[in-house]
Amino acid sequence: MRAELHLHLEGSIEPETLIEMDPSLQIDEVRDRFEFTDFAGFIQSYIWVNRRLRSPDHYAIAARRCFERLARQNVVYAEITLSVGVILWKEQNFHRIFDALVQEAKQSSVQIRWVFDAIRQFGYEDALRVAKIAVERKDDGVVAFGIGGDEVRGPAEWFGGVFDFAKRNGLALVPHAGETDGPSSVWACVELGADRIGHGIRAAEDPELMRRLRDDDIPLEVCITSNVMTAAVESLQAYPVRKLYDAGVPITINTDDPALFRTSLDREYAIARDVFGLDEIELAANSLRYAIDYRPTSFSSASSSLPASDQRP
Repeated sequence: MRAELHLHLEGSIEPETLIEMDPSLQIDEVRDRFEFTDFAGFIQSYIWVNRRLRSPDHYAIAARRCFERLARQNVVYAEITLSVGVILWKEQNFHRIFDALVQEAKQSSVQIRWVFDAIRQFGYEDALRVAKIAVERKDDGVVAFGIGGDEVRGPAEWFGGVFDFAKRNGLALVPHAGETDGPSSVWACVELGADRIGHGIRAAEDPELMRRLRDDDIPLEVCITSNVMTAAVESLQAYPVRKLYDAGVPITINTDDPALFRTSLDREYAIARDVFGLDEIELAANSLRYAIDYRPTSFSSASSSLPASDQRP
């Protein structure tokens, strides 16, 4: 049993699901739209998928198929990131969309929680609007607030007031950082009270930062294939997850946008094991340990709720 902690709903939508939503689409056209070679290209693919989501029913179908895939991969708990900032940018009725998603979550065998994500380059006021909606919908499974997008064009320091508002109102902070920008981006989020860091791999460039993450028990939501395909790292062999692990930084393994990156949680765990020598049982335990609101059920094995073993070498 394991959890997925960094998974964008919009990035989980397979070509076949898009055609289920809109039968006028052709499979070759969709697959062409999923091709990119860097982070900028990935963002264009992500925007194209978002523009196909035109109704609450579309979001509901996306969620249903996402939850089904999670269940098939032995996932018992998932924190799904929803691009609320994009929905507001599209001027859609957010609450109708989220109501449909909540209903889908209730029908899933997977425990579903939500992370509401703001687009950092849209600025402070837009992020605050997302945070206020997140607080408003806490009773519907919203557990965290995050910021994604362009780290350079929207530095974390802009959002101190938003982070403080979210934290004071009971939300965890799970910002993206250290994906396409350097260790300073991670430092800023740590100083602002982040509970986890989305990606965070550039922390490997700063020994003091790795010690801080270790000592404060701040985990990284590592997404290996994602970072390789967006060219955030030069190659799989250059990926720093083993360096981070050996420094004692808490690690969780995730898919990020599995449809766009043509991956799965099974595949990410296999890469972590086969390429980097990480233990799958320990990684699965970490995923549950660092989940914000995982609640073991009578169907959970006793071992699944035990804390992870200490990662320090």
